[in-house]
Amino acid sequence: MTNSKRILVVGGGIGGTEASIALRKKGFFVKLISDREFLYIYPLSIWLPTKEVKLSDISIPLEKIAKGHNFAYEISKVVSIEPNEVVLENGKIYQKGRDFDYLVIALGQDKLKPKGVEYTYSICASPEETIKYSMALEILLEKGKGKLAFGFGGNPKAKEAVRGGPVFEVLFNIDNILRKKGIRNNFEISFFAPMEKPGARLGEKALKILDYMFKKKRIKKYTGKKIKEFFPDGILLEDGTKIESDLTLFTPAGDGHPIIKQSQNIPKTEAGFIKIDKTCQVEGLEHVYAIGDCVSLEGPEWKAKQGHLAEVMAHNVASNIALKEGLIKGEPQYYIDHLNIMCLMDTGDGGALAYRDDKKAILIPMPIIGHIGKKMWGLYYKLYKTGKIPKIL
Repeated sequence: MTNSKRILVVGGGIGGTEASIALRKKGFFVKLISDREFLYIYPLSIWLPTKEVKLSDISIPLEKIAKGHNFAYEISKVVSIEPNEVVLENGKIYQKGRDFDYLVIALGQDKLKPKGVEYTYSICASPEETIKYSMALEILLEKGKGKLAFGFGGNPKAKEAVRGGPVFEVLFNIDNILRKKGIRNNFEISFFAPMEKPGARLGEKALKILDYMFKKKRIKKYTGKKIKEFFPDGILLEDGTKIESDLTLFTPAGDGHPIIKQSQNIPKTEAGFIKIDKTCQVEGLEHVYAIGDCVSLEGPEWKAKQGHLAEVMAHNVASNIALKEGLIKGEPQYYIDHLNIMCLMDTGDGGALAYRDDKKAILIPMPIIGHIGKKMWGLYYKLYKTGKIPKIL
């Protein structure tokens, strides 16, 4: 069954591309707006610093995704967004009624900017920034010695907007590379975070395993102290402690997207995240939905924003709009029913499968096979996104 309704999806990341795929499968006419010509596979970017992959290995051209799933797309940056109007940098204006009937917002989030953050690099920012970090790391490795620091921050106004997993993964992957090169003893590695128990969302077992790994790998840990300022040679904590570092990888907590903050008519939290109901419909706006990192999540304290949740929300939106249009029968789909934390944490020489929901928190060590498993997931993901195989995960 098809429908003549036109849906504009804004944001070409994990959530936006998945929403475009899911909505097209429901028979809608879909157009995706992205400021990037490719989908950047963030979960695989952890291997850029260790040169296990190149940017081309973890990028999928939007042209291939759109062709594989038969939706339209346009490359341009959004400069303003309101419920009935989207304005692009190229001058084009999309209006409700004339150009679209439903709007799906998947713009992602911004990052908080603590003092001196320009002296750090983030693994969860742009591909260009991760590549810059990779180049700086390569220079340090050529010297054969140095001090490396890895950390992430929090946002008291949006506690779910924390992205700590990739930092742990890059840390352990670099530790593994240093050991393979036989120069680990020449490097001092530190980890820092303002929370008392970073990683607590994954449960007590995960915390114990992380502590064990830090001790085993001789990684200094600084937790429970707020970050006061970053410097070219280290990190100053609120109690006066200075963590010396030649190269700092730091992922700030998420903040509301600036385009959303500027919007006059899109409901948002104090931190700038879009307010949605359980169906992912924006509060008070029947034709506007939002998914992924740009939204404020309901749910338990341990909730976190992840790519797989953005994809769940994308499929919920497709079903809920189809239900509203009478294309399918059934009950509304709620993202909160699928709220969990699930990740395959890679360490370079292995990994661990982590899962958390309201009933359980498990962490399964996967020596060797964990690393291979994540590589296989990457292959599956690229084949699915380009329409070569059906979705199975």
